[in-house]
Order: sequence, then C-alpha cells, then structure tokens
Amino acid sequence: MTATDTMPAPSPDALSGLEEKPFFIVLNAGSGRRDADETSEVITRLMAEAGRRFELLPVTDPTRLIETARTAVRLAHDQGGIVVAAGGDGTLNAVSSVVLETGLPFGILPRGTFNYVGRAHGIPQDTEAAVRCLLQSHIKPAQVGLLNGRPFLVNASFGLYPRLLEDREAYKQRYGRSRWVALWSAVMTLAHAHRQLKVQVEYGGTHRTLKTPTIVVDNNPLQLRQMGIRQEDELEHDHLVAITSPPVGTLALYGILIRGLLSRLGEADNVITFAFNRLTVHMGNRRHIKVATDGEIFHARAPLVFEVAPHKLQLLVPRADATEAIQ
Repeated sequence: MTATDTMPAPSPDALSGLEEKPFFIVLNAGSGRRDADETSEVITRLMAEAGRRFELLPVTDPTRLIETARTAVRLAHDQGGIVVAAGGDGTLNAVSSVVLETGLPFGILPRGTFNYVGRAHGIPQDTEAAVRCLLQSHIKPAQVGLLNGRPFLVNASFGLYPRLLEDREAYKQRYGRSRWVALWSAVMTLAHAHRQLKVQVEYGGTHRTLKTPTIVVDNNPLQLRQMGIRQEDELEHDHLVAITSPPVGTLALYGILIRGLLSRLGEADNVITFAFNRLTVHMGNRRHIKVATDGEIFHARAPLVFEVAPHKLQLLVPRADATEAIQ
C-alpha cells in the first residue's frame, strides 16, 4: 500500500510558499559516518536560528525506515509540510518511494558514501551547508526510474552488479566505509568467474537477444558522466540509459573497471549502451532473479520491467543565491 492509498492528493498550493512549510525529517542513524547525534544537533540548531518548524523522526532499526517515512508523509500532508530524508542513497530511495505519488515536496540531506542523488543536484555533502541550502531551496521536478514498479533514483541492475554491491557492503562492514574500500572490493569480486546470462530485451520496438554478465540501468547524470557515458542528456528526455556488455573474461572486466574510473567507459569496445523509456527483460525459464535498486538488493520476479515513472519527484534543490552564499 502506498501513501496515496490512505490520503487525498495535496491541495493545488501544496508546492507553493515553501519558506513557511514545516519539515518532517526522516533521519537514518545508520547511514554514512553514523554521526546521527551530531547531525541532529546541527539540524536542530540551524532550524532554531531560522525560526523554522520541524520534527526529527530518527530511525535506528532499518526495518522501520518505510514505516517512519509513511509517518512523515502523513504529518506533512496534514500540516502542509515537506518530507526530508537524511541518509545515503539507499535511504533517499526508500523515503522517496513513499513520497513519490503524493506530490509532496521532498528534500534531502546527504549522509552516505557516494551521495549521487545530492551531488547530481548541487546539494552539499556537508550537513550544515546542506541544511542551509534546504532552508533556501526551490522545487525542481526529478525523474524517477522504476524496476517492476519499485522506484530508483540512481540505478537498478541485475547479474554481476548486485554481486559487486553485496561484496562491497561486506567489505565496508569489515574495513569501514570509503571509496578505497569499495574499489578494493570490486577488484576482488572481479577476480572470480562469473555467470553469463542469456536474456531477451524489448525496447522501442526493438527485440534483441543478449548474453551478458550484467545490465545496469542508470538514472543519474553525475554517475553517467563519471563513468564516461556521454548520454546524460537522455535523462532530460524521459529516458533511462542501459549499460551492458557481451561475455568477457576477468582481464576484460578489469579493463572495464579501469575505464570507468578514468571516465572513459563509453570508449570501450566491449561496452554497450542504449537509451529507452521502457525496457522489458525476459530471463528464459528463470522466474526470479537477484536485483539491486540504489544499492538495496532483493529478488524480483521475471520478466524485469525498467521504465520511467509517470510522476516526477518534487525535489527541493538549492537556489543559486543560496549556494553562492555558503561558499
């Protein structure tokens, strides 16, 4: 059940008068550097200085994240407020999935390792700077992707990529959260043999059979640019971008990794990319497959359907003058 099943749509002025609306902030205490107390103090201090109404809804148990997000949506709807997610990209995904169809304004305070969503929209990674920008923000509708109806803001994938994410999380639990740990984890994962998947894909009237270790569907212009996939403009035209490859060995996978790190992935002969609005992937006799959306891993029923969501997220982004003021 979504938030829209239990409440009416917001009034026509729900997206106006942002400077007066209260914030209902879902704070994932387990995200990023796990400095939730410090983050709470910064938020409380800056909101008090600004004379802004707000309510913090901390989450210490990850299994209660969606429940807490629903509480925030109800409060924001009843009080004409704004839902804010404070956490990594996985947290932003979870909270936005509850907010999306309500049409309520949605703000973010990045607290993760990569923070692709915030960085793509010019939101500072520093908590104090991010809160100051939030207080002086405006709405920019943001495209959302869907995998079998489940939203994603950064990317969705199946095959090798979810395995990379699983191993990365295990390494982070053991060695700490950093980009270097993530890189070393990828090197170790790619050192092992990987299963090739034979799939049939349909998009834009095209039917293709692919044998591939993975397909990643991207919805983040910053991530595409960083990898060297020069198709970020497609995201402005109600498209997502698929990234895949033919069967390759370990050395070729290392080559793909290195090209991605050097922002030259789009130049690789063994990398295939294409844009689409809706992509259906048939898995042969497989009924379920492990997938990932914004770093969160689960099993999905085949066929897999990747598509652009019919609604856009009413995302709060910094005003130009606010960004300049804090720099």
